[in-house]
Amino acid sequence: MSFIPHDQDDRRHMLETIGIQDEEELFASIPPELRLTQRLKIPGPLDEENIRRIPQGQFSHVSFAGGGIYRHHIPALVDALADRQEFYTSYTPYQPEVSQGVLQSIFEFQSMMAALTGMYASNASLYDGATALAEAALMAIRAKPIRRVLVTRATNPRFRSVLKTYLANTGVTLQEIPFDMASGQVERFSLERSCGEDAALFIQNPNFFGILEPMDCIAGFARQTAFWGVVVSEAVSLGLLKRPGDYGPDCVVGEAQSFGNPPNAGGPLLGFMCTTKEHLRRMPGRVVGLTKDSQGRTAFCLTLATREQHIRREKATSNICTNQGLCAIRAALYLAAMGPRGLRTVAAQCVSGAHQILQLIQQVGRQPVFKGPFFHEFVVQLDADKRKALEDDGIIPGVPIEYYYPEIKDGLLVAVTEMNTREDWKCLLENL
Repeated sequence: MSFIPHDQDDRRHMLETIGIQDEEELFASIPPELRLTQRLKIPGPLDEENIRRIPQGQFSHVSFAGGGIYRHHIPALVDALADRQEFYTSYTPYQPEVSQGVLQSIFEFQSMMAALTGMYASNASLYDGATALAEAALMAIRAKPIRRVLVTRATNPRFRSVLKTYLANTGVTLQEIPFDMASGQVERFSLERSCGEDAALFIQNPNFFGILEPMDCIAGFARQTAFWGVVVSEAVSLGLLKRPGDYGPDCVVGEAQSFGNPPNAGGPLLGFMCTTKEHLRRMPGRVVGLTKDSQGRTAFCLTLATREQHIRREKATSNICTNQGLCAIRAALYLAAMGPRGLRTVAAQCVSGAHQILQLIQQVGRQPVFKGPFFHEFVVQLDADKRKALEDDGIIPGVPIEYYYPEIKDGLLVAVTEMNTREDWKCLLENL
């Protein structure tokens, strides 16, 4: 049952209605000797997360896993509103103008993402960040005579895998730009040498290792290409870092799971794509717009729908078959609840916590693999036996990355968010 708080006027009105003077009269039928006269020993008010931890156990979720899917605080109102049946069961606006509520929710999500990324427009029709990157590459090929797609090797390996699959039969070459083993950033000389008018370039920032790329320098090189985009794997970084659109890319794509969507079993995820006015009509998926109806009232409409369900198949820009509506609604609710200041605070807490815990890890003799500046993830070396011992104790110390990067032996990607308490830090440090 929903709880609606009452003010003093509400209480007085209710008491007058039932004909009593104060709340004590409600208990007049209970003998005085049976009434509790002292205050209960209940701890003071707690925030939402600490209240949730009480029934689950204080240390039931000690996790420093990241690598593209992150655990962030989700305000209670997100579940309360998104779980309403009119949102939870709505799938896709096949009769769009009738579905004003669905259209508004998509419009709000698009507006917030465009503002956060600094781009002209956003869609709401991609499965995940990997799909968003691959679809952006196809959009680049439609827009320009591109023969090569460049992607930094420090981009999420799962993203690169999907991109490779998408490009397999296009005749376009996929070329990976190496990263510097000292800093963890892209090798600038290799990047500059690879850029050209026949190429599209995509760079992730922060990259898979959590390292911040030198975006001003990269933007200078990127202007030599026909098309370039920024990939965002951790959407919370948009609350603190310079807007990717300010560097002048053709598109900004990525993963927005961090906005109000839990990392349950690795998903569901929420891909996003934002682009310039020039490429708006080449963007896959749907774009909802704001207009007026025949009576002059504010209304929402499906401005662009470049899917094969809406237009002739040969003109469709994608066969993506969902608008990820529920995930987008959750993201919009999260952003509305947090606001600009709240999102910035969360991002700052992540950065602060990650840097503090790295200092403590260094004190116990473990050094970061890379020296470059980082957001809230960093790579350390931890052998498989030690990692297994931590996991047996209920602690997930991070994501092993040696499978994807054999040159980083025993590499472990550690992510720290606002969900990691100092007790979590202690659990990790005591067992390293």
